[in-house]
Amino acid sequence: MGSLPRYATAVAFVQALLLGGCGQPASEPAPSPTQSATAEASVQRPAGKERLVLAFGDSLYAGYGLDRGQSLPDAVQARLRRAGVNADVVNAGVSGDTSAAGRQRLGFVLDNLKRKPDLVMLGLGGNDVLRQIAPAETRANMTAMLDELKRRGIPVLLTGMKAPPNLGPDYVAAFDTIWPDLAKRYGGGLYPFILDGVIGDPALMQGDRVHPNVRGVARIADKVAPLVAGQLQETG
Repeated sequence: MGSLPRYATAVAFVQALLLGGCGQPASEPAPSPTQSATAEASVQRPAGKERLVLAFGDSLYAGYGLDRGQSLPDAVQARLRRAGVNADVVNAGVSGDTSAAGRQRLGFVLDNLKRKPDLVMLGLGGNDVLRQIAPAETRANMTAMLDELKRRGIPVLLTGMKAPPNLGPDYVAAFDTIWPDLAKRYGGGLYPFILDGVIGDPALMQGDRVHPNVRGVARIADKVAPLVAGQLQETG
């Protein structure tokens, strides 16, 4: 995951994954998505056309270990509104979700939104690394979700994942190419690695060394929000 200098402690990272993962797998059916609220999300709504963004992913979207209102979707929404974009970012992150679990619930989540979203932020794959799921399976699940979104005419911004190098060069090569390949194939936006510039920095990570803290989320949102704004502008 990330550039090699960030992974001098790759073994420790994988140990952290095995201990903490991207949240624990959900033992009950996934809840309906809830609109971001409080804290960052309390930024005043600007005038203009309302834009609906669905943030669909795992614990890195759900806000694992953070207080309500501190998740990545909250932070992205706040930055969009400060930039004059009248955006609602719906948080449909579920801790523990693999790409297979996301594939199973995507249609349900889309069907239960108030309307078709203007953009979907799609961020899954961390728990696939945790379980060392075959990259071919991850690719197939991500492809199926992108096919569904294409069928519904919904643009996508992929926030990618990378595998730590100690999983072996074959696994890394097969896994890391999933997101750039699919972004090119489907013409979607891409933020190649969601934890870029954050993973490996204790000041930006929670104690489990897997999930970003509030400062880490802010760092990610600073980079992701302009991409979201750009794609929303393209959709008119």
